[in-house]
Amino acid sequence: MSTLPYPGLMAYLTVREATKAIDFYKASFGATERYRLADPKSGIIGHAELDLNGGVIMLSEENPTWGTTSPAALKGTPVKFCLMVENADAAIARAAAAGATVKMPATDMFYGYRSGAIVDPFGHEWMLQHEIEKIAPDEMQKRWEAMLAGGCGAA
Repeated sequence: MSTLPYPGLMAYLTVREATKAIDFYKASFGATERYRLADPKSGIIGHAELDLNGGVIMLSEENPTWGTTSPAALKGTPVKFCLMVENADAAIARAAAAGATVKMPATDMFYGYRSGAIVDPFGHEWMLQHEIEKIAPDEMQKRWEAMLAGGCGAA
């Protein structure tokens, strides 16, 4: 039985250059490292865990022998992460300074959040957002329909 607490759902990322990924998540998102398991000869990380804003991210180095593939090998990712932050603009600026590519600057959105998007240096996409107003789902639907009627496609 593990002595570390775990939330009900965690993300497990596969990356190239896991040590650099850990450093990036610490610098840009304020993650703290729980532990890592590394090959004593090569230093390759087989498993690491980070605490991130009340959640846990697990990650490992890409390894075809283990059947793990990174977004770099896939040339993209179908998965996106949404991270709640205190200030989306500041979080995006920190991520960009640490090497991320800004995909969408922070913008006030119809669903009541200021949201922006980055792609980290390892190919994973992150939406960084904070709440700006409380909106009920029925009002969100109305705003969604208005946005679509205005010519914006469903993203």
